[in-house]
Formats: sequence, C-alpha cells, structure tokens
Amino acid sequence: MVYDGILLSLLIGFFRGGSLKGLAYMKLRGGWLFPILLGIEVCIFLLQNKVSMIGELSNALFIIIYVIGLVFLWMNRHHPGFIVIFAGVLLNFFVMAVNGGRMPVSIEAAQFLGREYIEALKAGVYGKHEAITGATWLPFLGDIIPLSPPYPRRQVISIGDVVMNVGAFIFIQHLMLHGTNKEATSVQTLHEGR
Repeated sequence: MVYDGILLSLLIGFFRGGSLKGLAYMKLRGGWLFPILLGIEVCIFLLQNKVSMIGELSNALFIIIYVIGLVFLWMNRHHPGFIVIFAGVLLNFFVMAVNGGRMPVSIEAAQFLGREYIEALKAGVYGKHEAITGATWLPFLGDIIPLSPPYPRRQVISIGDVVMNVGAFIFIQHLMLHGTNKEATSVQTLHEGR
C-alpha cells in the first residue's frame, strides 16, 4: 500500500507542476538503512517457508526491522511528513508486537483476495500476516480495510497504512514542489558570498 501511495503522490506532484529536483537536496540521516531493511524483509518473506530457522525467527526479525525503521524515521522527524509516517509505522508495529510479530488480517475483509490467500492466512504461512481470531489483540489496528475496484489493486490495509501514506504524500509534495526553492536559495547564497 505504501508503494501505491508513493506512486500516487509522485503523479499528483507532477500534475501540480513539481519536479524531482528536490531529490538532489534530500538529506536523510541513516538513509542507507531503508534499502537494507527492505531487502532483509523481502528475503525473510521469500525464505521463511523454505528455511526452517528463518521461519522460526521471522516474527522476531519483523519486529527488529520495525524497531530499526522507527529509529530511522525518528532521526528524520524534522522532514515534513515524517512524524506522520512515524505514527503510521508505530500503529502497525504496536499491533504486530502485541500479536507475536504478525500483522492480523480480517478474513471477512480479505475474502475477495481468493481462497488460496485465505487458506495461507489461516495456516499462518503468508509473510508477516495472520488471520484475526478471538485471541487477537487490538484487531481494529490490523488489516481490516478492503480495497477493490475501482482501486487498481486488490488488497487489505490497516489504519497505520493509511496514516503512513498521508505522511508520504506530505513529504513527496514538499520535496517536489519546494525542492526547487532550495536550489534557488543555494544559488542566491552562492552569488551573495562572492
């Protein structure tokens, strides 16, 4: 869902006359962490049902990834939208932490995703997700919001996902529409220094 939000934010930014020049001026503390965490999460997802040790440790590994991600976001909280992204990730982290490291998913909301997905969800072998049951803590923070056509991709998202996307939208709009202002300021400062 976050990737969908980023793509939509970029399209809206271009529609509003923005550009990606602001990327050149974006300075994120610990920016190298994000691609590494993403790569580790993808590896866990692909290997947890093939390598027993990774499967056994996957819940704890997902929690560690979230904790490091939260630290990264907090380090960059001065950027527009990052506090909102932090709040969304924190909501997802909290519900996963109290449910043993898995994101609870509503079976009712996920019905349109197909029988195979539902069976995998019930069996607990689908990535970092598990079905919401009577034993689930804080199920309202889990993946309970269904997205289906006219939305281009069928999926179930959480309140935390929605909050994260709002934060990503704020950050990308600022980057695309005000990044050129930083460029102008830098050039002006350079000329004034001569």
